Amino acid sequence: MSFGDESIRNNPVTGEEYNPQKSPRYSGVSTFMRAPLLEMTGEELSSLDIGMVGVPFDGGVTFRPGARLGPKAIREASRLMRTLHHATQVAPFDLCRVRDLGDVNFQNHYDINNCVEDMIAYYSKLHQAGVAPLSVGGDHSISYPILKAIASDQPVAMIHFDAHTDTMGPLFGSKFHHGAPFYHAAKEGLIDPKHCIQIGIRGSEHHGTPNNSLEMGMRVIFIEEFVTMGVEAVIAEARKIVGDMPTYITFDVDGLDPIYAPGTGTPESGGIHMREAQQILRGLRGINFIGGDVVEVAPCYDPTEITAQTGATLMFEILCLLSEATAKRNHG
Repeated sequence: MSFGDESIRNNPVTGEEYNPQKSPRYSGVSTFMRAPLLEMTGEELSSLDIGMVGVPFDGGVTFRPGARLGPKAIREASRLMRTLHHATQVAPFDLCRVRDLGDVNFQNHYDINNCVEDMIAYYSKLHQAGVAPLSVGGDHSISYPILKAIASDQPVAMIHFDAHTDTMGPLFGSKFHHGAPFYHAAKEGLIDPKHCIQIGIRGSEHHGTPNNSLEMGMRVIFIEEFVTMGVEAVIAEARKIVGDMPTYITFDVDGLDPIYAPGTGTPESGGIHMREAQQILRGLRGINFIGGDVVEVAPCYDPTEITAQTGATLMFEILCLLSEATAKRNHG
């Protein structure tokens, strides 16, 4: 059974079914997984379950820029995604009404504070309409305004894949940078640190800098422990930490080993293998996911386009998780 009303599914000119997923992959305008593109108006949003959103913003990077081009590259790479997960047999577009909602529109790209406010306003509109967001960055600073909007009612749990904890304080005169989103989210009660897990953390640190994640009570699985534990134990730990709480999932591609994601702003050697990441994501089925994101794809550093393909694949894995959780909430 597929969900979606006639005004969305049918071509407004010919009356024929509008389904770009049945067209050749090389044709048409690129959208996330070839889903129909939908203008974001209140009336149309009310008919959706999940909105896939591009966030072309990298004003919060601390090293190499370029993640603003991530949504465009992942849209193109996601043409290869099909509609059925071969391993789990989840068909997200059958379970939920899913559309590409385009990109967040920024009023002033050179004002970080203003961009954050634009994102909060955008995602608040989705939240009020009951649409679960699946976002593509952009740098990791986008997760804070998303959480600010969708966790305004109550703190949520979080599963976070990354090489870095992203719980630093202000840096170079700004609190809104890609190393700080979860520091602010925790301090403002958007996420519950006791129900947050960070997976794959590694890399050198600044001498004397406290680990705010540990100090706030988050579960941090450094890459060395990850290797010792193994995939099944990591899955079990993540499920234990978040329990049955509403949960946000965020995947920074630099959590992977750079061989799978060379096109990113702050790569760290010795990371998670792509197959391990997929196994873990599939092991998280049944968690009450309310939203997610894939961030830090900077295609300008990867002429092979492997990173964009990796990002699209991770996005599909998360869409399958989110569609099952959303369908359970919305359709029983």
